[in-house]
Amino acid sequence: MKNKIELVIIVTALISTGTTLLVNHVAGNNKNTEKVYVTSGEQPVIQKISLPEVPYPDFTYAAETGVRAVVHVKVVKHGQQLQGPQSLFEFFFGYGTPSPQLRPQVGAGSGVIISPDGYIITATHVIDEADEVVVTLDDKRQYEGRVIGKDPATDIALLKIQATDLPHLNFGDSDALRLGQWVIAIGNPYELRSTITAGIVSAKGRSLPSFDGEFKIEAFIQTDAAVNPGNSGGALINAKGELVGINTAIATRTGFFSGYSFAVPSSIVRKVTDDLRKYGIVQRALLGITMQDITGDLAKEKDIKEIRGVYIHELMEGGAAQKAGVKSGDILLEVGGISVNSGTSIQEQISRFSPGDKVDLVLLRGNKEVKVTVILQSQSGNTELIKESDGNITHFLGAQLRPAPKEIRDKLRIRTGIEVVSLGEGKLKDAGIRKGFVITHVNQKPVSTVQQFALAIQSAQRGTLIEGRYPDGSVYYYALGN
Repeated sequence: MKNKIELVIIVTALISTGTTLLVNHVAGNNKNTEKVYVTSGEQPVIQKISLPEVPYPDFTYAAETGVRAVVHVKVVKHGQQLQGPQSLFEFFFGYGTPSPQLRPQVGAGSGVIISPDGYIITATHVIDEADEVVVTLDDKRQYEGRVIGKDPATDIALLKIQATDLPHLNFGDSDALRLGQWVIAIGNPYELRSTITAGIVSAKGRSLPSFDGEFKIEAFIQTDAAVNPGNSGGALINAKGELVGINTAIATRTGFFSGYSFAVPSSIVRKVTDDLRKYGIVQRALLGITMQDITGDLAKEKDIKEIRGVYIHELMEGGAAQKAGVKSGDILLEVGGISVNSGTSIQEQISRFSPGDKVDLVLLRGNKEVKVTVILQSQSGNTELIKESDGNITHFLGAQLRPAPKEIRDKLRIRTGIEVVSLGEGKLKDAGIRKGFVITHVNQKPVSTVQQFALAIQSAQRGTLIEGRYPDGSVYYYALGN
């Protein structure tokens, strides 16, 4: 009897050991975890769920790679010269020569190196109106930064430094980000260089209220990674060490981080920086529609059966959508194979294309889905790109434009301006502008290059006021509608 008991104990031990080894082997070679739920029936219900091998991702590679490619961007804006007496003695007695003083404004932000030859992405609001830009690398080397171009509509700007063999980040696919996915933010908040924070993707396609009246394209990645002043222009990176966004804003009532930060997705950043690098300005494509998000009230008003897509309210006369056969009252469901459910998602998709690109749209017309192909247009109403040709002449808004030559500037006693070399059909001719007109200001801001002029037109959310002079010195103002 004793021998039988010992045998049972040995066999039980062997079975237990084998089972343990088998479970460990399966667990070590299979990332799926099995959970067993015992029901009232005889057979247990087994549900397989996919879980990572560790509860949190390992960010060491992404952090160590990213921190070397994130730079500190210092900007200096020269102050206005102070007028009048600079001391009590001068104030009371008027003696001496006033000593003009300059009060430079110094600001800072972050940037991301995207090529080994020194191209750097930052935020437009970081370098806007800067007279000097100083870029400091992670290894403390400093370079003068040259502004290649900026795009206020997306708050993305491109810098260039004279350096080679620089560490840089590759673009990742921001479309592939999933809600709840881990990401890290790298930047220089409060002059704390190379600060790394982590969070999850809280939402995609977010927009923020705009109070400055300028045209904005916003489809932000919202995260809860801590971002503070100085982080603007820094990197949002996935666990693979890929650049999936550029941090540009926070939602806060105090001016400091309070839970939510926002990044421009890499799908938009790549298009903007490619255009700035090639042309100095973004080649913005237009669909030519006014749209409205579908809500319960709108669905009831328009007798819409299902709340999905975006309602097309009006069509621009002669625009890309109208020419493709889109009709007022259609519901836009897809742009380029991507489902859209808000105006911001449509802006995000269209912003990836250039004038002249063909894009497939899926519409709901009545109870039937309709597919059309649109050829996107530029702001000029055609498919031409904004680029310089021979003689520094640029085609824009149906006209040939160039920086005003020195002899014309001297004659008109102006510092800068854009000469209208010739006029064809387009918005400038429709506004009444004639050949020879020299554009000096757009919305009260001086312009010296055609790119600046085009950027001012693109950024205006409402109408545009153009100021300039004709060869006889007469000053004229023209209003340009959107």
